[in-house]
Amino acid sequence: MKLFVTGGAGFIGSNYVRHVLETTDDEVTVFDALTYAGNLSSLADVADNKHYSFVQGDICDRTAVTAAMAGHDAVVHFAAESHVDRSIVDPDTFVRTNCLGTNVMCDVARVIGVDRFLHISTDEVYGSIEKGSFVETDRLEPRSPYSSSKAGSDLIALSYEETYGLPVIVTRSSNNFGPYQFPEKVIPLFVTNLLEGKKVPLYGDGLNIRDWIHVQDNCAGVDTVLRKGQIGEIYNIGGGNETTNRDLTSMVLANCGVGDEMIEFVEDRLGHDRRYSIDCSKAKELGWSPSRDLDVAVAETVEWYRANRAWWEPLKG
Repeated sequence: MKLFVTGGAGFIGSNYVRHVLETTDDEVTVFDALTYAGNLSSLADVADNKHYSFVQGDICDRTAVTAAMAGHDAVVHFAAESHVDRSIVDPDTFVRTNCLGTNVMCDVARVIGVDRFLHISTDEVYGSIEKGSFVETDRLEPRSPYSSSKAGSDLIALSYEETYGLPVIVTRSSNNFGPYQFPEKVIPLFVTNLLEGKKVPLYGDGLNIRDWIHVQDNCAGVDTVLRKGQIGEIYNIGGGNETTNRDLTSMVLANCGVGDEMIEFVEDRLGHDRRYSIDCSKAKELGWSPSRDLDVAVAETVEWYRANRAWWEPLKG
């Protein structure tokens, strides 16, 4: 199979490309605009792989997408603006990339006639939940420009399946972490700050709850859905590791050998969702399940950033 992977130079995308090249004989074309979060150094170890190729381009550019996508069997659409804080400051960019870009991707895929179109989304589209866990049929109640633009992009992609018969599938994952994550997200930001001797900024009371999944587990889930998922369906992919931000911070601090004196409590973020939780039974029915223990995976992630300062220091600079 020949895969067209948008956003493949980003955090989850680059890990997914690596997963596919290590576990299959598929050919992979990465299509990425190389904005601040896209980094070819994240793919340096596969640059010489005969099954890998790279095309720089914007998913909103119909001409570029058409030329690059031709001849591919399936699309895995990771490309998106993904940082909540940035979306609060610059919502226009998020709507353009996530909604307009997804529309262009779907329409070009429709014309080309791909066999599968996997749209990658987030559990944030459901909004916050006090008790229980969201299932795929629950109402969407996004509460930030980022999550709203992702909810919109989900509906755009699914409408192409309903209206045009484009073979769309959607995944919604919980909070990812692991190697090659841009150091604006909480775990790499906290780890790299501590490695630089700086404090870590913790929002509000630190009791917001997130479900954390190691990126390798998410990539395995995404690939399972691509190959086994049912057209027109949505699949939640989570790690089953619900943890308060305060407890996660303590985990990172301990692995960096420092204490609570390195925490700086800061004013809470606007519209900060209190708790995310998703039911992943549907994805597990396909034969996938997360395999990484949170404590071990966080420790390994800290060590990766400790050993790869040459990757993240230029990004923070």
